[in-house]
Amino acid sequence: MIERYSLPEIAALFTDEARFSRYLEIELLATEAQAKLGVVPPADAKHCRDKAPQVDANFVQRVAEREAVTDHDVAAFVDVVQQSIGMPQGAWIHHGLTSTDVVDTAWCWMLADAGSLIVGALDNLVVALQQLATTHRATVMIGRTHGIHAEPTTFGAKAALWALQIGRDRDRMVSARKAIAVCKLSGAVGTYSNIDPSVEAHIGTALGLQPVPATQVVARDRHAEFLWACASIGTSIEAIAVELRHLQRTEVSEVREGFKQGQKGSSAMPHKRNPISAETLTGLSRVLRSNLQTGMQNVALWHERDISHSSAERIVLPDSSILAYYVVKRLTRLIEGLEVDAPRMLHNLESSFGVVFSQPVLLALVDSGLSRDDAYRIVQETTALAWNSRTSFRDVLGADARVQLTSTQLDHAFDLERSVRHAQRTIDAALAITKA
Repeated sequence: MIERYSLPEIAALFTDEARFSRYLEIELLATEAQAKLGVVPPADAKHCRDKAPQVDANFVQRVAEREAVTDHDVAAFVDVVQQSIGMPQGAWIHHGLTSTDVVDTAWCWMLADAGSLIVGALDNLVVALQQLATTHRATVMIGRTHGIHAEPTTFGAKAALWALQIGRDRDRMVSARKAIAVCKLSGAVGTYSNIDPSVEAHIGTALGLQPVPATQVVARDRHAEFLWACASIGTSIEAIAVELRHLQRTEVSEVREGFKQGQKGSSAMPHKRNPISAETLTGLSRVLRSNLQTGMQNVALWHERDISHSSAERIVLPDSSILAYYVVKRLTRLIEGLEVDAPRMLHNLESSFGVVFSQPVLLALVDSGLSRDDAYRIVQETTALAWNSRTSFRDVLGADARVQLTSTQLDHAFDLERSVRHAQRTIDAALAITKA
């Protein structure tokens, strides 16, 4: 992932140093587990731990140089570790293991840690959306369907629905993290032919991973599920971002992204204040969804293993983890700094001359004895007249002899507070979201 979208706390999980450090810990734990079984002399296992190399840039370079000879990354890693520990004790490193025992367990360990970071970030985003919903529980605005004025709602209810959706994404990531937090150290084709199952159990306990049956590799539906959770997060965030982009359009101008001191919206037009965060989030969600396609294709491997998945995973697993975390953090910052123009929202609601109360007028006419179709046609005609003449819908109704409604009935139909009286239910549901 390019540095621009890589936040340090999650990017650090996927560096070469971090990956080789995990490989090394898995190898050392396996050696120690086999010492308990009497396969490896306990003194030799202790020597391996005591003399284990420091995994730094120099170590990474040594592995790269060795890989130029072996043309096999894990074999090169093992060679360098054994050389660093020294013989004969170093010969016990990787005893009974196959490469994917180490690589797949390390991947699952990395992704579980990434999942924890993402879940934590989602929790914070839910809180930010809950606060936005609470602050604007009574901020009325027009609800739109197909981009057209529909009926009144509140901005608080809109934010609450966002919180509920992000809460579901949090639950999906919790589930995906559980699915990926597994380990496999069962040797070639997964039969434990040269390694005792207790070694796998020992490493699982030490790393907080669940041992699972496998072929030579951990089944890739687990990785696909993790990528799906990342893509779902991106898609939900895009849905929020697209709405915020629409609400920031000049003709609407109901919200604005925060604009810090010294910021410039355009290199050419000083008046511009663009929805750059929302637009960035929209674009990055496309990357997350495209990576899911690769993850789904990686599920079908030949027989007990092949490496068609490996090269692609080196890209999509870190990138999706880093991007999912980034978009959550970026949206949280956007929400916390969002400027909401409540007077503009009310102005826009009132700009359609009251036709947004057409449904309660329709129902009042039905209640007065008209058939639904007759009432519908009257309301359809009068709303069109109000819009075309730029006249109050209520005044048009008052001048129409077909409309036999009392002033009290019209007051009830055009009561804005009545329209949004139940919006709090959505906000209450969002406030009931609890952390995983």
